[in-house]
Amino acid sequence: MGPGATGLAGALRLAGALPAGTPLLLDAVPPGGDALSHGQGLDCWEVRKHNSSEWCHFIRSNPDCRLDGGFLDYLDGVFCVFLPRLLPLAVTLYALWLLYLFIILGVTAEKFFCPNLSAISTNLKLSHNVAVFSLTSPLHGVTFLAFGNGAPDVFSAVVAFSDPRTAGLAIGAIFGAGVFVTTVVAGGIALVKPFTAASRPFLRDVIVYMVAVFVTFMMLYLGRIRLGEALGYLGLYVFYVLTVVLCTWIHRRQRGDGLAPPRPWEPEMPTDAEEPEPSGTNSGDYGEEYRPLLPSRETSLRILTTALSPLDYRKWRRKPWYWRLFKAFKVPVELVLLLTVPVVDPDKDDLNWKRPLNCLHILTSPLLCVLTLKSGAYGLYQIQGVFPVWGLVTVVASALALIIFITTSNEEPPKYHCVFAFLGFLASAMWINAAATEVVNILRTLGVIFQLSNTVLGLTLLAWGNSIGDTFSDLTMARQGYPRMAFSACFGGIIFNIVVGVGLGCLLQMTSSQPLVKLEPDSPLLWVLAGALGLSLVFSFVTVPGQCFQLGKAYGTCLIAYYLVFLCVALLTEFRVIHFS
Repeated sequence: MGPGATGLAGALRLAGALPAGTPLLLDAVPPGGDALSHGQGLDCWEVRKHNSSEWCHFIRSNPDCRLDGGFLDYLDGVFCVFLPRLLPLAVTLYALWLLYLFIILGVTAEKFFCPNLSAISTNLKLSHNVAVFSLTSPLHGVTFLAFGNGAPDVFSAVVAFSDPRTAGLAIGAIFGAGVFVTTVVAGGIALVKPFTAASRPFLRDVIVYMVAVFVTFMMLYLGRIRLGEALGYLGLYVFYVLTVVLCTWIHRRQRGDGLAPPRPWEPEMPTDAEEPEPSGTNSGDYGEEYRPLLPSRETSLRILTTALSPLDYRKWRRKPWYWRLFKAFKVPVELVLLLTVPVVDPDKDDLNWKRPLNCLHILTSPLLCVLTLKSGAYGLYQIQGVFPVWGLVTVVASALALIIFITTSNEEPPKYHCVFAFLGFLASAMWINAAATEVVNILRTLGVIFQLSNTVLGLTLLAWGNSIGDTFSDLTMARQGYPRMAFSACFGGIIFNIVVGVGLGCLLQMTSSQPLVKLEPDSPLLWVLAGALGLSLVFSFVTVPGQCFQLGKAYGTCLIAYYLVFLCVALLTEFRVIHFS
């Protein structure tokens, strides 16, 4: 959110003098719908109905066309900077920038957010009972791992809920991602590697997810969510976490605290000695055959340059051309992230301690936080009208970095090195929040250009973009011989997204004087979306036990066909081909 809006009060200021009873969360006007009145201006959708010479004046004079938060004004850019005949070029550039923002979200979550969460969970002694179940059972991580995997979805939902004009994006993305993951991804796993699902975890996850979807449906039907109900969303997830922990404890007691023997349909799970090689964020780690015979001390400058290199040149030479092309797009993002986000790796002997780079992080990470919080409003604020906040942060952080550099060595990390994991967690969260804000603003701009509702943009572009990482990781896991683990993640991971995304998104809008958020969707597409998600869960809940949990290509084909039918119905509803009373 930008500096001019904070929660409910900011939303009301942006909307103008709203009449009593006006819904706080308004879905975008569907094609052919009537414009809504916002204070003195028309709905921003009306811009395409005017003459092209009036577009810029309409955008700049209409308060409904002001984007809430973000660093770039996309509506002003497409309607004022580009000439009307260059509108296709502007849309193309926006689409490419949107794809790159999804790359930023994926890289930040995978290589910086999740590793630091893993380090925090290890430091808090949670790594073997709550946070990382994936190495010892088909269960998924339900706290830190779920937060890491669902960070882009949750941040996008919170950002979208912060503005009543983009709330449809949040609902559409959460429900749309749920339908996509539980049909396309789950069906793809069954097609890639037929397997036998873990019965108790599957039933537990599907039942909890159906409850969450039903509660969300009831909130939409009632048209409001109160403070107690928002807290109830978060309480539902706490109950789910406690259930997982209890079931896992009982299961381990039954098997004598050891790893369960491998089933005939699945390879043996790796033990601690067989854990896969941890993914690093730099190329300074040598393989066993490349390590020097005699240890040598590297200079601080060499450590810094090596740690800041996002490329592994030996790996680069072995990879195909399309991998190199994609890596070339990611290199600028990874370089900026390496400069601003520290990563603590408990699997390495030195915990990924790079003294010169970590001391630099003492300066860059706080600067990043103050310059991205509220789109830089806090960082640019001048104390007593004289000295900016970012200047004060620079002075204090520079002094602290110098002290740490003097009192530490390159060879051994300090005892307080775990603090860098919390700093890295905060910095990567700020990056994800900033990228998610830009994604929401671009999607709203595309909705204005093409006159598409926020709901359909949420269930397609935003849901696909946030789910593509889960899709590739789950399918890769299935191809490597762990389909049960991947299938469990499909139904378990998205519980976090819907419960925390809706609960936290609405909770942050509430104030002490207004502990209520109104949810009154104007488009029937939301009901189609909620019904499709509920029906897909009921289908899996009935058919999976009916097949004795033996899932094969027939099940996968049915799920993918179901998603295609749902997508057709949703688009036909959006374009008023199908009418609902």
